[in-house]
Amino acid sequence: MKNRTTVMVSIVLAVLVSSIDTTIANTTMPIIVNEIGGNDLYAWAFTSYMVLSTVLAPLAGRLSDLFGRKRIFAAGILLFLFGSVLCGLSQSMLQLILFRAIQGIGAGVMMPFPAIIAGDIYPVEERGKVQAYFTGMWGLSAILAPLLGTFFVTYLSWRWIFFVNIPVCIVALLALQPYKEVYQPKKAVVDYGGAILFACGISFLLLTTAVEHYSYIYGALGGIFMMAFFLYERKHPAPIVPLNLLRNRPVAIMIASSFLSCAALFGTSSFVPLFLQNQGYSLFVSGIALLSTSIGWMAVAVPCGKWVVRYGYKRLLVIGNVILVITAALFYFIHKGSSFWYTFSALMMLGLAYGLIFTITTIGSQQLVEAHQKGISTSLQLFARNIGTAVSVTIMGAILTKSSVFYTGIHDMFVFGLLASLLSLAMPFAIRSVSNLKSQKTE
Repeated sequence: MKNRTTVMVSIVLAVLVSSIDTTIANTTMPIIVNEIGGNDLYAWAFTSYMVLSTVLAPLAGRLSDLFGRKRIFAAGILLFLFGSVLCGLSQSMLQLILFRAIQGIGAGVMMPFPAIIAGDIYPVEERGKVQAYFTGMWGLSAILAPLLGTFFVTYLSWRWIFFVNIPVCIVALLALQPYKEVYQPKKAVVDYGGAILFACGISFLLLTTAVEHYSYIYGALGGIFMMAFFLYERKHPAPIVPLNLLRNRPVAIMIASSFLSCAALFGTSSFVPLFLQNQGYSLFVSGIALLSTSIGWMAVAVPCGKWVVRYGYKRLLVIGNVILVITAALFYFIHKGSSFWYTFSALMMLGLAYGLIFTITTIGSQQLVEAHQKGISTSLQLFARNIGTAVSVTIMGAILTKSSVFYTGIHDMFVFGLLASLLSLAMPFAIRSVSNLKSQKTE
């Protein structure tokens, strides 16, 4: 289609700005707290962003099925831009938490669209290559974020970690304007009640991973809201999350596989830099180590679209999960004194595993559903990964915190990762054969 290049510029910039913002805020938050105070609210600056960005992703995907991709994606960019400006102007930690929440809403709305729009405008064979561009942005952000954070804090102000988003978002919006949608939205009544129940349920469940007190109460409230959500959705004529989508066996299994694989080892990238820094390596070098994950990821993501057409989903998902188990075994043997290159190689294997698993499940979520369900199906994959990541980070963090010896905690973390990756490996064997993809290329 025409204007694919400008659309790619827009969505790649959206991925870059949201990925850098997450990492750069993590590295500079201690400096922000020193200036504006509110140390007792420190964690909520991350929690408000994480909860809302996770909750909004599937809702945004569904809204794009109803109203079209362009206007919902543009709304997400504008919200993220508005939130970034407000964050940069914050005068207290309470303000920053509120404005990070607005930024998180924008990020959540933006998140699913790179995969959704790429699924609309690129054929299956090219989709892996496109996904590799998005992955490359995450790898680039792992290097740029510490450098930019250090530069802004040293020579300008921490406020510029948010203000720098302004020109990037403006360019992304301008690049999106020539986009002519190939997808014709299916109009329906908006399920506001389902959206509210879903948002409340998932928010309370996510809060159990982010708070120290009353987690059981949050969990119980989350369970009640989610039960009410499923009962409500069964009767709604145009549900925000079509439950019949979950009766699509391959898609449902891919959603479960995305969750389990992320729950197993996706939290690794949050703790390996800490491990390397305890070994005496700098923040920058630990960021370079994370780049290896992107290298492995892109190595398989680029040809993966062609592989899916040739070999099908099941075989490649099994291979991806086998590599994940091997990676978990490599990390199981990591110890005090393990070299930088051993860690670098293990992270590259991690990239190979997730490059296969994520690309296959993204393509499957788009090719195995009706056109008017492609947005919600794609965003549910992303949602499952985000929830799995939250679980992984929470469990690994708890294991590490409770261990009296740092390196013992690291080892125990990867005992959990190895067991969870074995469980993830079982999922793709439940996929039955599906129709040939050659007849399902994007027009």
